Amino acid sequence: MTSRAIADLSAGPRTPEAVDGFFATHGFPIVEGPAITFVWRGEAEAVHLKHWVYGLPSSQSLARVEHTDVWHLTLGLPPASRVEYKFEVVRGGHGEWIQDPLNPNRARDPFGANSVAHGTGYAIPEWIQHDPRSPRGHLDEIPIDSQVFGRRSLGLYLPARFRRTRRYPLLIVHDGHDYLHYASLGPVLDNLIARLDIPDVIVALTSSPRRLVEYADDERHASFLTDEMVPYLQRLFPLDERPQSRCLMGASFGAVAALSTACRRPGFYGRLLLQSGSFAFTDIGDRNHRGALFDPVVAFINRFRGDPIAVAERVFVSCGMYESLIYENRSLVPMLQSTGMDVRYVEARDGHNWENWRDRLREGLSWLFPGPLLLVYE
Repeated sequence: MTSRAIADLSAGPRTPEAVDGFFATHGFPIVEGPAITFVWRGEAEAVHLKHWVYGLPSSQSLARVEHTDVWHLTLGLPPASRVEYKFEVVRGGHGEWIQDPLNPNRARDPFGANSVAHGTGYAIPEWIQHDPRSPRGHLDEIPIDSQVFGRRSLGLYLPARFRRTRRYPLLIVHDGHDYLHYASLGPVLDNLIARLDIPDVIVALTSSPRRLVEYADDERHASFLTDEMVPYLQRLFPLDERPQSRCLMGASFGAVAALSTACRRPGFYGRLLLQSGSFAFTDIGDRNHRGALFDPVVAFINRFRGDPIAVAERVFVSCGMYESLIYENRSLVPMLQSTGMDVRYVEARDGHNWENWRDRLREGLSWLFPGPLLLVYE
């Protein structure tokens, strides 16, 4: 596959002035219909594209336009795709991973930031940005003394119109502080509430110092949430105590923790929002290729697959098509549906990352907790 833009550059005089003109008249990466061309400029021994699209080689070499310092690689990119990537630039026999200096789009996560490529038709949702017309909710940190885990800090979101004379649904978000920092959860909640996509809601933001242990079907975690945190919040705030007004939410291992907690307390949580869940399982035996940290997850999912039960009323599941977990998430959906639970499943042309999870929040939250306007159309 060859880029028209690169073909035109190669066919030209390839003088420094012509190369400067090429960079002055293009945005990068170059998207041409169903194709995307990654471009890097500079002296190097080699340049490699590093990306997180499962099913493609994770490292692919850029070619050099002869007699220039321009490197390029063209790949097919389906419409509405979103891909995070870096370049590895090799000099002196050593490779350095860098963000694309020609691309201003960045996605942050707890490990740093990646460059982001947008395919034709993808648009950053406008409802993730702060809207001055949307009153801001109140964010705070409160302590909770747990017999299970000792003292911990709990993030708390109260809607801007909070009144003690009303009753509110409760949304519990695993890795909630990461959702705030990397998935724009604060502005998203403000906007969805202000636009009546969802009702006013109280949100508990949980974090764990040992999430890969506590989130992997740990009874202590289910007890902490259900037997300690929810009653604690009920004493502090006017919560609607019906199951349909309680939702557990999480991504990756956080989605495992949400489903596991619901399975350990069936019927207590009426809503689940599961994003890119690490729902590893085995068809034969109990060995898994993802490592020992996944062993408790595999045992849990194997048990659920063997005897699926209804644990909530509504379950929203989303996953990226470019994730290694897509098979597991697709496999889980019919099992959830077989129990009689109302399940909605959404795929996106994206990977295992915070902006994928961010982009699905409006659809997921408004389906689980429809606001006044949406209820009119249901």
